[in-house]
Amino acid sequence: MIVPSWSAPLLAALPLLGGANAAAAKRADCNSALTFSGATYSLGVDSAAQTPYAVINAPGSSATTVPLPVPTSSKATIVDHAETGTAAAPSSTAAANGVNNAAAGGSAAPATTTGSGANAGSGSAPASSGVVNAAASGSAAATPSVCAGNTATTRDQWCDYDINTDYYNEVPDTGVVREYWLELLDMTLAPDGIPRVVQTVNGTIPGPMIEANWGDTVVVHVTNNLNNSLNGTSIHWHGLRQSFNNQNDGVSSITQCPTPPGQSYTYTWRAEQYGSTWYHSHFALQTWEGIYGPLVVHGPATANYDEDLGFMMLSDWGHRTVDEQHDYANTQGAPVLDTGLINGMNTWTSNTTNQTVGKRFETNVVAGKTYRLRLVNTAINTMFKFMIDNHNVTVIANDLVPIKPFEADIVPIHIGQRYDIIFTANQDSTASDFWMRAIPQVACSPVKNAKDIKAILHYGNSTKTPTTTGYNYTDECTDFPMTDLVPYVPMNAQSGVTLRDAATIAKNSDGYYKWSLNSTTMVVEWDNPTLMSVYNNETNFTQSNAVIELPQANQWVILVVDSTLPLPHPMHLHGHDFMVLAQGVGTYNSSIPLEMTNPPRRDVAIMPASGYLVFAFETDNPGAWLMHCHIGWVSSNTAQTFSRTTQLTNRQHAIQGFALQILERYDEIRPLIDEDQLEGNCQNWDSFDQVHDLVQTNDSGI
Repeated sequence: MIVPSWSAPLLAALPLLGGANAAAAKRADCNSALTFSGATYSLGVDSAAQTPYAVINAPGSSATTVPLPVPTSSKATIVDHAETGTAAAPSSTAAANGVNNAAAGGSAAPATTTGSGANAGSGSAPASSGVVNAAASGSAAATPSVCAGNTATTRDQWCDYDINTDYYNEVPDTGVVREYWLELLDMTLAPDGIPRVVQTVNGTIPGPMIEANWGDTVVVHVTNNLNNSLNGTSIHWHGLRQSFNNQNDGVSSITQCPTPPGQSYTYTWRAEQYGSTWYHSHFALQTWEGIYGPLVVHGPATANYDEDLGFMMLSDWGHRTVDEQHDYANTQGAPVLDTGLINGMNTWTSNTTNQTVGKRFETNVVAGKTYRLRLVNTAINTMFKFMIDNHNVTVIANDLVPIKPFEADIVPIHIGQRYDIIFTANQDSTASDFWMRAIPQVACSPVKNAKDIKAILHYGNSTKTPTTTGYNYTDECTDFPMTDLVPYVPMNAQSGVTLRDAATIAKNSDGYYKWSLNSTTMVVEWDNPTLMSVYNNETNFTQSNAVIELPQANQWVILVVDSTLPLPHPMHLHGHDFMVLAQGVGTYNSSIPLEMTNPPRRDVAIMPASGYLVFAFETDNPGAWLMHCHIGWVSSNTAQTFSRTTQLTNRQHAIQGFALQILERYDEIRPLIDEDQLEGNCQNWDSFDQVHDLVQTNDSGI
C-alpha cells in the first residue's frame, strides 16, 4: 500500500484520539474503517480541498468529523485539542503498561494541554501539537519483538526483564525509534486565569509528554521560534544519564551553544533508565517562563497498581514574569511569588473584587482501584509537601530509581525531584471528592497563595467541590529520611577521592548576589561551550569555568557540599545517579559516618540549611557534566530578561552562579562528539549574535 504524504498526522492522531495501537493504524488502508476502544474511525480525504479527515463513530454518540492538519514540511504532527481544553492523551484505563500495547500503555498523559488550553484566554494556543510516535510515522529503526510490558498484577515484570534487572548494565534492545517535534513559542496565556507573557512548548504549559519504553531510542527535534524574546535555548533531559552521549545533555555553554531563534536542534538519546522525569530549558530563566514538560519511560515497578493517572507537575508561579523579577532577586533576594500551578492550572481569587478566575486540574477514579501518580517539582524556588486528603500513598520510586515501597501520608518534594506514588481509591464512604494539595514550605520560601495550590480527585462521575481537610504537617525543608529511600536493585558505594565544596554568597561590585563553590562563581561562554574546547584539544580552563577534572576511569568520587548559611539547596548532578552517603545539619567532619551499603540513589538531593550533603558517584561516563543547585534564582538558569510589556529583550543580566562542571575522562570525550552538529549550531548562534549584538554581562552562560 502507498501511504499518502499527509498520512503521518492522520495516523499519529488515531492512537491519541481512541487509545488505538499505532502500528495497527499504520497498517490500515487510509480509506478503511478502524475499530479501537469501541469507536470506529473512518479515514478519508476531502475531494475538493484534498485535505485529510477522520470520522469518529463512538457508541451512543453521533458521528464526528475531525479535520486533520496538512504539514507544510516533512515533519509529522498529531492532533492536539488544546484549544478546547481536552487533552489528547493515551488511554489511562488499560491494565497493561507499555507504549506499544494496544491500549496505548495504560499511562495517562498529564493534563498539559488541558491546563494550557483551558487557560489560553488569549486564544493563542495552536490547534496542533508537534509530537509523533515513530511507530505511527514509520521511522522505527527496526521491527521490535512484540512485548506487552506488564499488567496490573505483574508490574514487576517487563518482557524478558524484571524489577531485579541491573539497569546500569543491562538495557532492552527494542530497535524502536520514537520521534518528537517540539516548537518553542513566545505567547500570552493565563494558567491561573491571569494573562501574562509566557514561553511555551508547542503552545502549552507544561509542554507535551515525551513517552517511550525502556530501551527505545528517542529523537527530539527542537525548533526555537522565540522570535519576540530573541532568546537562545537548549533542552535538558533531566535525570537521564546520557551514557557516552554527553553532547545530547542539552546544557548551553557546556554541551552546546544556545540554539538561536529560527533554528532547530536535534537531540538523540536512548532510554536506558525507566520511570518519571521531565525535560526543561537549560538557558536563562526559560524553564520558569513555561519551557518544560513531562517525560516518562515505561518499565517495571516495585508494586502493582491498576491504572496510571500520569503526571502531577508542581510549580510556583507569578503574575509578573520571573525575568521581570530577576533584578530584585539579584539585589534584594528571592521574590515572593503569587501562587502555584498543578499541571499548568489553578484558580486565582482577587483580593479587591473577590472574583475567582482560572480552573483547577481535576481527575477521576473508580472506588476500589489502585492508581499510580508521577510527581515532579518544577518550581523556581519552592519546596512542596504533596498530599491527597484522607488517602495514604505508597512511594515506589525516587527520581529515576525504583525503591522498596514504603507508606506515607505526605510527600516532601524539592525542586527537580520526582516521586512515583500509588494510592488506593478506598475513601468513597468518606466523601466523593478530595483535595490534592501542593503546600509550599515557608521554611524554604514563602508563596502568597500558599494555601490554595490544589487539584481535585473525584470518585466516579462526581463534579463537586471538595470539603475535605488535609493532614497536619511540619513546615520544613528536608528530604524523606535516608532510611526510607532504599533502592530496589542494591548497590554499594566505595571509598575514593574526596572533594569538598563550601557554598557561600556575597554581593559583587555591581551589587548583585553571587553564589560561590570554593570561592568560585561559575561563568562559561555561550559561544564557546566546554565540548568545543575539548574538541579543539584545549586543556587550560579558567578558574571561573569551575572545572573539576576527573581523568581516571571507574574511580569513585565522594563530594562534600556544605554551607553555614541558613538556606537549603537541592543539588543536581548531570550524567549520573549519585549515592547519598550523609545528609544533615551542622558542619561535616570525618567523624560523621557514611552510609556505604546500598545508600539512596538519585540525581537531586537536599543540602539542608546550615548543613551538608555528602554523595558519591563513579567516573563511568565520559563528558562535561554540570552540578548545580536547582533553585533558579541562585543556579545556572538565569539570563535574558522580559521587559514589563509583552515583549522580551536581549538585555543580559546577572547570574548567581551556584554551579560547577565535572570534566570526566577528558581523553575519551572527543571521539564521542559530532563535530558537524556542534560547530553548525555554534555558527548559527554566532550569526545571530552578530546581527543582534548580544552581550553576556554577569551571566554564567547556563
